[in-house]
Amino acid sequence: MNERAASVPTAIEARHLSKSYGKGESRFLALDDVSLRVRRGESLAIVGKSGSGKSTLMHLLALLDRPDAGEVRVDGADAATLSPRAVNRIRNRRFGFVFQQFFVTPGASVLDNVILPLTIAGIPAAERRRRGMEALRRFGLEDKARGRANDLSGGQKQRVVLARALVSEPEVIFADEPTGNLDSATGAVVEDELFALQRDHGITLVIVTHDDDLAARCDRRVVVRDGRLEDATGVAA
Repeated sequence: MNERAASVPTAIEARHLSKSYGKGESRFLALDDVSLRVRRGESLAIVGKSGSGKSTLMHLLALLDRPDAGEVRVDGADAATLSPRAVNRIRNRRFGFVFQQFFVTPGASVLDNVILPLTIAGIPAAERRRRGMEALRRFGLEDKARGRANDLSGGQKQRVVLARALVSEPEVIFADEPTGNLDSATGAVVEDELFALQRDHGITLVIVTHDDDLAARCDRRVVVRDGRLEDATGVAA
């Protein structure tokens, strides 16, 4: 670890993570003794082929799943020692999520889709609307606030997802193949917006991708192969 890396606080730390799925002969080891430190404010690409374990690693880092062995530490605390309510609070208030699938509620308004995390958190209605409209304005979608999410284009839906990820003012945004369902031009715009969030808000950005060009834009890249970390580039971990 170099001096610069040592001086940057840790956002999330994984220690000796292992995760498998299935039982008996069908058991599949998705991750095998993986350790990784994610620093505050950095952009980190997790790269690997389909089935390599990269999405499993992201899900564990994001507290969306639990490891079979090892630990994920947030603010120095092992997430396994936290109550379900505390874990939910971290996911809802400190983490934002952007996935390849848009995961919008088609019949709900664009604004209601964006403010969903605030609704879950019990934020008052007036504050939800204020923050939701502010997020939509950032992505040029304020005129779509009352429309149905189902009426948007793919690129617009992904911007709604970005707005939803931002509305809780998260410390970390996890993005799993965020441009996978977009054409190259629209994908480039979404990429620019993701990195602008990192730059303008100091957000830690963790991106799972098989796109070498997207990975090259990140501060650091780790490669997952057959459930293990094989390589890392950028500032030493």
